[in-house]
Amino acid sequence: MITKQLNILIQLATIDGKLATKERKLIEHIAKVNNVDEEEIKQLLNKPEPITDLEHLSEEERFEYLYMVIQLMKIDGQVFKSEIVFCEDIAEKLGYKKKVVAELSKNIYSDPSITADRQMLRDKAFKFRV
Repeated sequence: MITKQLNILIQLATIDGKLATKERKLIEHIAKVNNVDEEEIKQLLNKPEPITDLEHLSEEERFEYLYMVIQLMKIDGQVFKSEIVFCEDIAEKLGYKKKVVAELSKNIYSDPSITADRQMLRDKAFKFRV
């Protein structure tokens, strides 16, 4: 599952045509914490795989995917329209309404060391389930 998450994060991070240092560091940090081999992460960074069906994910997994893509969108301090659209598309694939991205973005910080109240965010996200 972690490689799918990393793949989605990589696709979001490169949607503006470049991979910012902060984005790369967050992706590498997530990979390292989850014991993903360095060679595997290099392959994903060089050639991300197409995003597959996300319907089989648990509610918790759906929320984690959503949280991570929103955090990555914000991590470099610049949010592009293409990144917002990508996050909204992922939100829909995860079974949420697009508006969930704007709602959660208010409480997800660009600095991964600052954690938001996850339960409050889960409760908000649940209200946007399709």
